[in-house]
Amino acid sequence: MKRMSSLEYHFGVKVRFYPSNNQKKMIKQNYDAQRFVYNQYVGAGRLIYHVKKANRIKQLSSGLPFVMQGMSEYENQQALRMIDTQDLISKPKNIRDKYDFLRVEDIDSLAIANAIQNYHKAWRNYHKIGYGIPTFHKKRSNWSYQTNCQYIKQDEAYLDNGTVRFIDAKHVKLPKLGIVRIAGLRKLIKKRLLDRIPTRIGTASIKKTADDQFYLSLQLGSDIAFVKDYAKTQKQIGIDLNLDNFLTDSNGAMVANPRFYCRAKKKLAHAQRILSRRERRAKKEGRSLCESKNYQKQRLAVAKLHDRIRRQRQDFLQVLSTALIKNHDLVVAEELRSKNLLKNHALAQSISDAGWRSFLTMLEYKADLHGKKFVTIDPKFTTQRCHNCGNIMGQNGYKKLTLKDRKWTCPVCGSYHIRDWNASVNILEKSKGIWKNPKIKKQSK
Repeated sequence: MKRMSSLEYHFGVKVRFYPSNNQKKMIKQNYDAQRFVYNQYVGAGRLIYHVKKANRIKQLSSGLPFVMQGMSEYENQQALRMIDTQDLISKPKNIRDKYDFLRVEDIDSLAIANAIQNYHKAWRNYHKIGYGIPTFHKKRSNWSYQTNCQYIKQDEAYLDNGTVRFIDAKHVKLPKLGIVRIAGLRKLIKKRLLDRIPTRIGTASIKKTADDQFYLSLQLGSDIAFVKDYAKTQKQIGIDLNLDNFLTDSNGAMVANPRFYCRAKKKLAHAQRILSRRERRAKKEGRSLCESKNYQKQRLAVAKLHDRIRRQRQDFLQVLSTALIKNHDLVVAEELRSKNLLKNHALAQSISDAGWRSFLTMLEYKADLHGKKFVTIDPKFTTQRCHNCGNIMGQNGYKKLTLKDRKWTCPVCGSYHIRDWNASVNILEKSKGIWKNPKIKKQSK
């Protein structure tokens, strides 16, 4: 049987499921166990780092870098702790041997193995990109843990013969949890299940959101494509993302900005004020927030409002990105760095509400999935350049356009431009490498 990484096609499926009260307790147990193990590794790594650093500084300050001076009682204790810690994290089974509660029957051993793997993966990513040191995972109202599907003595992997498997189109069996009811499957997955098309299930992520909804995410792999390529349309389009309208394309069409967060802001602020008031009251009376029923009711109400905004935005972006990829062979957009854009405090809320980064990610994976092409280009001069003559505002003595200039006339060729439409045309032309050189008027003697 092929490994997951050697399969040609990969696909992700996310479905909602409905666990029983006993299954909810087991999910919480596995989440707590995975978080505990991850935090143990983070703490162990920090202890080893600080002890080694302290010893190194002591050696260098002594003037004898190859000779170790005598250590104090505290330093001896720290060195012994470091030795015990190194032994604890040297093998994954050691941590289960030390803490008996990790061997409870309801806890999935693969959840613990995934926590250790995720810790090492976080360090590899840090060494690769230079930031993102693993930190302690805090207790949250949303839970999640990860397990794996195993195929024991199977010649071929299907959706219904692994440790994570579909019983039918409405039920899934999960390790430790048993059978859970799901909301429903996409047609393409249901067809694979009924026709028994070879498909391997990799990781399975169980998640509870802050508003008490449970989701199952499955990573699928197969040598048979999950979806077909869209038909070629011989059309190309450039899109300019902005806040006035969500986007303007090179054909002149505009898509309005729905502003989901802004529309719900007043209602959300009212709900959050009630939540803060109940939190203050519980603390004043000396009650724990976990045991305060009124606080928990209001926390759930606020979480549901946030989730509704998220789902509205997600649906809007999914529909729009699918339409663009389906109707065009080439889609071009600016390479936007949301982290830098959010430093502008005047526009940060509107930029977050628009969801540009999520939209570009959707365009990227859908183009790859359906045989289309999506590219991003450097946004330099795309807004300031006249697409008719190539003149760039802000150069050759011309005044640079500001955010208030939504419409302008080119001082060189006299072309009238709508700012966002002109930018989208420039984006498409820049990707194709057909920028025109600016026409400079000759001054008469």
